[in-house]
Amino acid sequence: MPSLRFFAVLQHGLATALLASALLCLGQAAAQTATQQKLRIVGGLAGLNQYVRHEEPFWSKELLRLSNGRFDAEIVPFDRAGVPGGDMLRLIQLGVVPFGTALISTVAQQHVELGAPDLAGLNPDMASLKRSVAAFRPYLEKTLRERHGMEALALYVYPAQVVFCQSALSSLADLKGRRIRVSSATQSDFVSALGATPVVTGFAQIMVNMASGNTDCAITGTMSGNTLGLHQVTTHVHALPVTWGLAVFGANQAAWGALPADLRALLRQELPKLEAAIWLESERETAEGLACNRGAATCGSGRLGHMREVPASALDLRRSEELFKTIVLPRWLQRCGGPCAEVWNQTIGPVRGVMAPPVR
Repeated sequence: MPSLRFFAVLQHGLATALLASALLCLGQAAAQTATQQKLRIVGGLAGLNQYVRHEEPFWSKELLRLSNGRFDAEIVPFDRAGVPGGDMLRLIQLGVVPFGTALISTVAQQHVELGAPDLAGLNPDMASLKRSVAAFRPYLEKTLRERHGMEALALYVYPAQVVFCQSALSSLADLKGRRIRVSSATQSDFVSALGATPVVTGFAQIMVNMASGNTDCAITGTMSGNTLGLHQVTTHVHALPVTWGLAVFGANQAAWGALPADLRALLRQELPKLEAAIWLESERETAEGLACNRGAATCGSGRLGHMREVPASALDLRRSEELFKTIVLPRWLQRCGGPCAEVWNQTIGPVRGVMAPPVR
């Protein structure tokens, strides 16, 4: 039988080998740290294609490939990161979140002027939205940099937010008297102007409110409504976008400045491509969401429904434009204050042909 001394020598040898292995791993990790920088990213909404197909792969895979292994990143969606959406700008400014995505509709609850390019009724199609965003973007980037210490790096968009209803409708006028789920103040203004009752409800509570009878209709994304199951509990969907849904991705200025110059240059080059891909995804998914809800063969990634799609008629488009000019914009200006009329008239107003009167 082996002696006790043998076991002692064996244990010593194993311990030495384990220690050597641990030191080797530490040395490799240190060498990797010296050549590879890992970013921590808070992204957009979990589960949506904008995140799943674009944001997450870019940060978790593409950055490593594009930088030849020098730079890497980890990303988590903000609604699973425990980050209050309304506090995102403040958390980025403080550096608590060095790189993060802020939903414009959420931060606009505190910073009303930032919601200007996606007011309800302003953008009945993607082309209109692009014009509004292009006109407002210089002001947005300047404001985020100077007031919030945030370097804006990309501007994302979600699919069109449309109206799903449990009973028949043929036009916007038919929404009068109904209780409609909304997610923002500007949607509330639009719904109220139609003679309906806005019910502010979180996305996760939409189905519960429908089942309980608390709401008759809901405004949400064409595809996200399908994912949620609205095609099973509603019968009609109106195709006119009420709003869309913008999000800005940016960095704390100190964190941005601390990055290696070549990484900043790489992100400046690649993030516009990511942004463009997300905008294309939004436009494609807007159409596909409607197709899935009505059960069309062009539905590729959603679930087939049997809804009736109500097209936006010329009368609906005129009504939406009228409500924007007479109700939605004036109420936004009242919440926003005098300076916002000047901002509007220097950015979006001339481009969209709707000037704001002075706020008294």
